[in-house]
Amino acid sequence: MKKPCKTREKLLQVAFDLIWDSSYGSVSVDDICQRAGVNKGSFYHFFPTKADLAIESYRERWENVRPIYERIFAADVPALERLQNWCEHIFKVQSEQAQKYGHVCGCPYSSVGAELATQDERIRASSEELVYAGRKYVESAITDAIREGAITATDPAHLARRVYSICLGTLFEARVQNNLEILHDLEPSIMELLGAKTAAAASDVTAPSLLS
Repeated sequence: MKKPCKTREKLLQVAFDLIWDSSYGSVSVDDICQRAGVNKGSFYHFFPTKADLAIESYRERWENVRPIYERIFAADVPALERLQNWCEHIFKVQSEQAQKYGHVCGCPYSSVGAELATQDERIRASSEELVYAGRKYVESAITDAIREGAITATDPAHLARRVYSICLGTLFEARVQNNLEILHDLEPSIMELLGAKTAAAASDVTAPSLLS
């Protein structure tokens, strides 16, 4: 198996961090090279443009995050508890980033997608693809919540879109106000939308059927 190139991996990581911390437009190739300790010749050896680097860095980030989503949304966890754990994970990640950068960073995928929606179709489409990949996990949890009788609904895909809209909107508001506390509203807002009081309460109700 071919080993990953350390220079390329460094560029991917630095690009993602800088853009998430700030914005795509405010980060230059020179900024990325300087932070990564890489000359521009090496940059262009691996990536034709900054856009190519950004797209690849965001996809690699998602591949690194995917195993975490697999654990959070494991099928043996009660459905609403998965959503509760997902909300807790979001708060944890945002708290870590805020401590690292000094401000709330929000959703990396939707942020860059919104910034470049009318300027770079490839980045917009990539952002949409990655947001959708995360939303599919939410949809699977909602599908199972319906099956478990934890919520009353008939269209998990529609509900997943609404849940994700709440999530992205809450992250956006937290970033604009630079206030992590806003993220505490995420779980109750989602549970209210789904018609569930709390994931813990739902787990208590569904526990007998899960164990039978």
